[in-house]
Amino acid sequence: MSAGTTDLRTRLQSPWAAMFAICFTQAVVLLDTTAVNVAVPSLGTGLNASVDQVLWMINAYLLSYAVLLVTGGRLGDLYGPRRIFMIGLVVFVAASAACGLAQTPGQVITARVVQGIGGALQTPQAMAMITRIFPAERRGTAMGVWGSFAGIVAAAGPTLGGFLVSWFGWRGIFYLNIPVGVLGSVLTMALVPRLESGVKQRLDVLGSVVLTLAMLGVVYALQEGESHNWGTLWGPVSVPMLAVAGIALIGVFLLVERGRQNRDPLVPFVILRERNFTVMAVVVAALPCGLGGMLLLTPLYLQQVRDFSAFQAGLLIAVAPLVSIFVAPYSGRLCDRLGGKWVMFAGLLLFAAGIGLLAALIRPDSPWYALLPGLFFLGLGMGVAYAPAGVVAFEKIEPAMSGAASGLFNTTRLCGSLLGSASVGAVLQTRLEHGTVTDAVRFTYLLPLAVLLAGALGTLLARHRPADRMPRASTAPEREASAAAKS
Repeated sequence: MSAGTTDLRTRLQSPWAAMFAICFTQAVVLLDTTAVNVAVPSLGTGLNASVDQVLWMINAYLLSYAVLLVTGGRLGDLYGPRRIFMIGLVVFVAASAACGLAQTPGQVITARVVQGIGGALQTPQAMAMITRIFPAERRGTAMGVWGSFAGIVAAAGPTLGGFLVSWFGWRGIFYLNIPVGVLGSVLTMALVPRLESGVKQRLDVLGSVVLTLAMLGVVYALQEGESHNWGTLWGPVSVPMLAVAGIALIGVFLLVERGRQNRDPLVPFVILRERNFTVMAVVVAALPCGLGGMLLLTPLYLQQVRDFSAFQAGLLIAVAPLVSIFVAPYSGRLCDRLGGKWVMFAGLLLFAAGIGLLAALIRPDSPWYALLPGLFFLGLGMGVAYAPAGVVAFEKIEPAMSGAASGLFNTTRLCGSLLGSASVGAVLQTRLEHGTVTDAVRFTYLLPLAVLLAGALGTLLARHRPADRMPRASTAPEREASAAAKS
C-alpha cells in the first residue's frame, strides 16, 4: 500500500472526519425541527386542514420522538450506535418522503409519527458516538463544534424553510431530507466506525413499554394542557390526571428497573448513581426552557407591539444563535483545559443576564437595537453553556452505556423545553388578561430567568474535575474507533 493511500485512510479514520459525517447527517432532524414550523400556514391551506390538524402535524412528531428517546438510545448500546443511527436515518427519510407525498392531513400526521420514531432512534446515537470516538481530554472541543453546528442549523432552519416554502411549497421542506439523508448515509458508512459493544444483551421490553406509556402521559399533558386550559381532555380525563398518571408510571418503571439491574435493564442505575450525570441531566433542562421562553416572548413583542413582520423579527432574533456559533468552540476548549463545571456555571449566568436585559430594556417604544445587548448576552450564554453540559455528564459514563445515557440526557432536555413552553404560555396568558402585551412579556421573562439562575445554582452540586485530573486512558476510544474502521 502506498504512503499516499495510507495517509488518506488515516485521515478518513480521524475522529473529526466521523464528526463531520455525524453533524451532516443529523442535520435532517435538526433542520426539520426548526423549518417545519415556517410551513404551518402553507400546510393548513394546501391540505385544507383545521387548526387542530395543523397543530397535530407538529405535535405528532414531538410526541413519538419524546417517548422513544431512551429506548432508542439503549438500542444503540445493544446493537451498535452506528447501526441504529443508520436505521433511524432510513426511517426518518422514508417518512419525510411520505410527508411530501401526502394528500390529506391524516396522512401527514401519520408520517410525522413515523418521522418522530426515526428521530428518536437517530438522535441519541449522535452524542453516544461523539463521546466514544473522542478521548476525554478532547471531548469538550468536540462538543463545542457540535454546539456550533446546532447553532448554525437553528439560525438557518427558519430562513431555509421560508425559502423552500416560497419556491417549492410546503412539500419542499420534506423532500429536502431525501438527498441530505442519502448523502449522509454514505458519509456515515464511510467515516463513522462501527463501535460495537461486543457484549450480548437483550432489550428490556417491559421497561421500554412502561417508560413509553409514562412519557406518553407526561408529554401529551404538557402539549395539550394550555389548549384545554389545563382542564378536561376527554370524558372524565383531565390534563392533571394524565400528568399524574404519567408520573406514577415513572415510579412503576423505576421499580421494574430495580428488579432488572442484573438482567439487561433499559436504564442501568449505575448511570443515575454517577453524580455529575444526574446533576447535568437536570440542569440541562434549564437551557431549552430559557431559549423556548425567549423564542415565544420576543417575537410576540416585536410583532404585536413594534409591528415587525415575522421575517424581520426572525432576523433580529437570529443574533443570538449567530453569536453562539462563534463562541461554542472556544467554550469546548475551555472545558478541556479547566473542566466543565465552572464553564457551565458561567454560561448559565450569561444566559440569565441576556434574559434579564431583555426584560429590563424593552418598552412600548423601544427601538430594535435596544434588544441587541440582551440578545448578545443570550447568545454568549448559549454558546458557553452548550458544550460543558455534555462534557461533565459523560466524563465517567462507560461506553457500553453511552446510548442509554444519551437517551436520558436528551429526554430531560426535551422535557425542559416542553415544561418551559407550557409554563411560560400559562403565565403570559394570565398576565395578558390584566395588562398590556409589553408588561405581560416583561413579567413573563422572569420565569425563564429564575429557571436559568436555579440551573446555575444546581451546577454547583457537580463535582469539579480539572482537566489535568480527567482520565488519560482515553486514547482507548480512538483505538476502538480505529480498530472498528479497519474491520
